Amino acid sequence: MIGRLALRSLTAHPVRSAVLAAGFGVGVAVMAILLGVAAIVLEQAQSPALVGGGDVHIRLSPAVPAKLVLSGTLQADALRRRIRAAAASHTADLFLLRGGKAIQVAARGGIPSVERNLGDPEVSAMGTWRDTREDAAWAQESPENVLRQIDRFHDVPDVPEWSDSWAEWLYFNGRSREARFYLTFMVGPRATSGTRRAGVRLQIERDGRVQSYSTSAEVSDAEAARAPDLAIGGSSVRLDGLVYRVHLDLADAAGRHATGDFTLAASAGRLVPPIEISGARGWRTGYVVPVMSGAVDGTLVVAGETVSLAGGAGYHDHNWGFWKGVSWQWGQALQGDLSLIYGRVFPPADAADPERIPGFVGALGPDGPLGYATDVRIAEIDDDQGHPRTITVRAHSSSLTLDLQFEVMSSVTTPSTPGAMTRDMDFIQMRGQYTVSARTSSRDIAFTAPGSAETFRGK
Repeated sequence: MIGRLALRSLTAHPVRSAVLAAGFGVGVAVMAILLGVAAIVLEQAQSPALVGGGDVHIRLSPAVPAKLVLSGTLQADALRRRIRAAAASHTADLFLLRGGKAIQVAARGGIPSVERNLGDPEVSAMGTWRDTREDAAWAQESPENVLRQIDRFHDVPDVPEWSDSWAEWLYFNGRSREARFYLTFMVGPRATSGTRRAGVRLQIERDGRVQSYSTSAEVSDAEAARAPDLAIGGSSVRLDGLVYRVHLDLADAAGRHATGDFTLAASAGRLVPPIEISGARGWRTGYVVPVMSGAVDGTLVVAGETVSLAGGAGYHDHNWGFWKGVSWQWGQALQGDLSLIYGRVFPPADAADPERIPGFVGALGPDGPLGYATDVRIAEIDDDQGHPRTITVRAHSSSLTLDLQFEVMSSVTTPSTPGAMTRDMDFIQMRGQYTVSARTSSRDIAFTAPGSAETFRGK
């Protein structure tokens, strides 16, 4: 019935029906052509040849320095042998000013020699376009200089609301057959004298006993700016190539001393790039891991007893920011050629919504990153005294699925004080055993190993 009515309607006005059919046909054809052209234009726009040639094009956010990738991550053993040439270019908006008018133009900059190595047709035939001295220094940046760049101290931001809680520190931990140690070189906010309060704290665990040693001093902004080369009292850190050389001269409350020297070796590619979180009214905090895992060597003399760190393994990270009202969960484990780290920061509620700050889990192998995830759940199960007994971490992403359990074996609690950065919260450092089951895109991971963790508890 419906078909018969449609046929009669079309045959009753044949000219109008023909024009309408032709119009629909033209419209469909034009739409198909436009979609096809758009797909080709999009494919060509994304072609690496249009951005300097090459087989792989990596886009970086402005917060990630290209030098970190060129001379850091890309130097990992798994990638270094596969790279024929690497180049970097930078795009920016420029404005042409003439006759009181501004015209926006698009511009791209690059380093002539490295783009020529990639066969960039724009520069291949331009012999007059050569590297400047600055180009050459940038392109030949070494892993040592990149390590120094990411481990430098930051200028104290001019934010009066938070300024009294600014602190920045270098943190090391490691283990050998004879001991485990946890070491912090911290520089705090400016004092009324114009200098900055600073301190060094060592916790060393031997035979189930934990001993603490420390020192304090004041340093100038100029002295802090030399970090990671940093001296506080009689103790110091010095970055020599890819090796951190640490000298200690500390004492405990009873006047017993901990002295000695040790080294921690870094390697290109085995790092976590700088991460910074910003909040309201200038609040910020940041974190970088220059050494996910490295060889430790050296000797300490602790309360008159010699402690060997030879053949040990260690870790080094670096934190900076405003810490008033801040707490965090963090943990780290090493096993053979594997390194795992997890964490989450809880900012003050008037700076950022803690519920919107995700956690993070990262896994590194011998040749660089294996996977990471920000869909992370961290659960802490307390004992009868309200301190963590067990910590579980579950994470999932396209590159990493992880289940982790940490059994606390011992802990040290640092009570908050009226002058503490994180008031009304006790800081808990834990040592224990990790049991890890994970899967990355390239390998399965399963191990049990000792490790450390940190968290906070309210009074």
